[in-house]
Amino acid sequence: MKVRSSAVSLICSALFCLPLSATTCEGLASLSLPHAAITTAKSVPSGPFLQDGTSPIPNLPAFCRVAATLTPSPDSNIRIEIWMPAVGWNGKYQGTGNGGFAGTISYGSLAGALRGGYAVANTDMGTSSSAVPSGDGLIGHPERWADWGWRATHEMTIAAKEIVRAYYGREPERSYFYGCSTGGEQALMEAQRFPDDYDGIVAGAAANNRTRLHMEIFWAYAAGARNLADYIPAAKLPLITDAVLNACPKAKAVATDTFLSRPEDCSWDPASLQCESGGGSNCLSAAQVATVRSLYNGPRNPATHESIYPGVPRGSEFGWTDAMPQVARPPYDSLFKWVFGPDWNWHSFDFNQDVATVDARLAPMVNATNPDLSTFMAHGHKLIAYHGTADWLVPPQGSIDYYKTVLDAQAAPAALHNQSKEEETETFFRLFMVPGMAHCSGGPGLNTGDFLQSLERWVEKGIEPAQIPARRVEEGTTVVTRPLCPYPQTARFNGTGDGNDAASFTCAGPGRKGAN
Repeated sequence: MKVRSSAVSLICSALFCLPLSATTCEGLASLSLPHAAITTAKSVPSGPFLQDGTSPIPNLPAFCRVAATLTPSPDSNIRIEIWMPAVGWNGKYQGTGNGGFAGTISYGSLAGALRGGYAVANTDMGTSSSAVPSGDGLIGHPERWADWGWRATHEMTIAAKEIVRAYYGREPERSYFYGCSTGGEQALMEAQRFPDDYDGIVAGAAANNRTRLHMEIFWAYAAGARNLADYIPAAKLPLITDAVLNACPKAKAVATDTFLSRPEDCSWDPASLQCESGGGSNCLSAAQVATVRSLYNGPRNPATHESIYPGVPRGSEFGWTDAMPQVARPPYDSLFKWVFGPDWNWHSFDFNQDVATVDARLAPMVNATNPDLSTFMAHGHKLIAYHGTADWLVPPQGSIDYYKTVLDAQAAPAALHNQSKEEETETFFRLFMVPGMAHCSGGPGLNTGDFLQSLERWVEKGIEPAQIPARRVEEGTTVVTRPLCPYPQTARFNGTGDGNDAASFTCAGPGRKGAN
């Protein structure tokens, strides 16, 4: 709400008012914000940027750098940074996400958005006492669990928008959020809890069912760590992938692809590689076959055999040296220590009894699984999710499962609008599976896509993303282009032309196409 005064024009939020006039970067040091302390307000010249403990970031335009510490609870310690172009601002604000337990500012994310002309913010999510991938510093600090789970991103957004207003003397014309992994969870948490923070959101490889995902990561670790005979050595991983690719040609878009576009269409059984007798480099022992099956199946309740979380997809074996490492403690196990205490021993975890205990303690704070996006939809905001089909860390089926729950939640309102639930959902939320992408990037297939650009066209011009351009880039050179299709559609080869050229593919399958 804007309030006119004889002395000054003001812009007011629910808590306070700021002058609607630009100020200098250094002048922002005196800006007063609720439960916030500005620690840095400095003009940075164009060129490389160097922060202690980080590598220099080259070729940045001149910008205003603002750092602040937010304390929405007495135990909170949320650090944020906002970078704003000194000239050439595109009029937009972008919030950016993190990875793992965060704990640091993602300067690469800030730099990338700054080069694009955005005013951009990032937060350490209030976990600066932690180090990726450990969150042991948060044991016994439930307020910081909440900061990491949902509060820090929202508080960053509110503070950043006020700082942007103060610096430029006007509000951002549009606000976007982009994040992958933990950043994908942050993205979905914003859409669910704070549907008016952003006009558009990109959620990549979302780690949104956080408690269950950590159980899956622990399950994969335990599969090879309980007994040395169960471990799959790195030298045997290509053997498994080759068998998968040879057995599942229909799960590939083109016969020459070295990755699966639709791993859900592949049911290859690792028993086909079991050694007839003894062992060897070109086969798997019976124990190793059981391990591979366990990884594909994902964690299950030993008493009921009910699935706890999806397993890793076929075709993701190249990443199993990270998914199933031989290290002393399970990756990201701090989450369990928050519940069971610092002396928790991973051997004691009971996938029958302890799952409910972890969920009861943490899920309300850290899981972004609410399928009700009705307010986000009603206000005209847009959400694009993407996930690599070869993601070995955050299984892609998790994103598909969440999308389906949103579809189900649309059944009642869709009937009121004379639309199918698929048509209703596609008006504001689309999921794109990325063939052969690993976790957020990399992998044997496509490794980058125009997600933010497509989101902006959707929000600002009403152009629905019927497909999203994607590429495989190697050493700066694009070697494959292919369209990404809104789930459940997939890119189908037309039968002629170059299998590495997007022009040879058409989005096909169930679902409604949007406008081009």
